[in-house]
Amino acid sequence: MSDPSEHACRVIRAADTYAGKQGLTYFCGIAAETVGSRGICMHLLTIPPGGRAKAHLHESHETALYVLEGEAVTLYGDRLEHQMLTKAGDLAYIPAGVPHLPINLSDKPTSAVIARTDPNEQESVVLLPELEAFAEEAIMRLKAAKPAGSR
Repeated sequence: MSDPSEHACRVIRAADTYAGKQGLTYFCGIAAETVGSRGICMHLLTIPPGGRAKAHLHESHETALYVLEGEAVTLYGDRLEHQMLTKAGDLAYIPAGVPHLPINLSDKPTSAVIARTDPNEQESVVLLPELEAFAEEAIMRLKAAKPAGSR
């Protein structure tokens, strides 16, 4: 006989937070740890003005996000050589194993719903400290290229 709680629908109130390995604070959401999910993780992330994640990737797991408010630039690629701008209303996809990091260059918070095919909140996060120098160079270029009135 199966456990009745396995078949129960659940509501998670995004009130509690946790510090992710990536250097950002996440609101607790749907995960193996909170509801016993087996194939998906979904949580809310707010990046403060000027905030950014550490360079990382998610081993064997895809990431999708929906930007609720604000905008962010995601650096991605083997040397973080590519960039993707996402704004409120945008959906974005990051394939499994792709190094990346989001940064909020604006003076307003950026919030997004993030979903991964890994049911564990932080299980597949691999930090890439060897890419931090590339990240800093890219961020300096982005800041220098941004018009003074839009900071």
